[in-house]
Amino acid sequence: MATTQTTSQFTHHFEDEALIESQQGELFAFLDKHSQLSAHMTRRSWMMGGGRMDISTDAGRFQRLGSHLRLAGRAFGLKIFLEEAITAYQPPLGKVWQTIGSPQLLIIGAYTMGFGTARGARGSLLRVFIDYELPRGVIARFLGRLLGPIYARWCVRSMIAEARTHFAAQSIPEQKGVPI
Repeated sequence: MATTQTTSQFTHHFEDEALIESQQGELFAFLDKHSQLSAHMTRRSWMMGGGRMDISTDAGRFQRLGSHLRLAGRAFGLKIFLEEAITAYQPPLGKVWQTIGSPQLLIIGAYTMGFGTARGARGSLLRVFIDYELPRGVIARFLGRLLGPIYARWCVRSMIAEARTHFAAQSIPEQKGVPI
């Protein structure tokens, strides 16, 4: 698999991988549409405290080196905001992005996140990772130590689940004469 992670200044890390039933290029193209990759952030969920985020991108649509993306919304009734920029972009091998400025988050602070793909014997191997800092402030740092690993795991595994679900739905064989 392509190395998508650079030497990190961040102190916390989580990654996971899965075999996805797709061609490598198709998997990259799906993940490269950040609205699909971050769908778990745009839906209300208990991990977001009943809140959700809206996504907006620059003219590069978060699909080229240096392109920016903004996420803004609410979690647990509090406003959250962050901006990210792509720091590595190597279709169809991988993509890495990092928060810029001062993210206004509750459980984690600044982070680098990304994915890598590789051809496998029966599909493509997908690896998603996040390297992050704890947020600033005594209470936020306490919550980050307690909940940061849970949140990081949820985020990474949700991205993998989005790809699995998408490609599993595409691989259902059509049966002639059987109503759907």
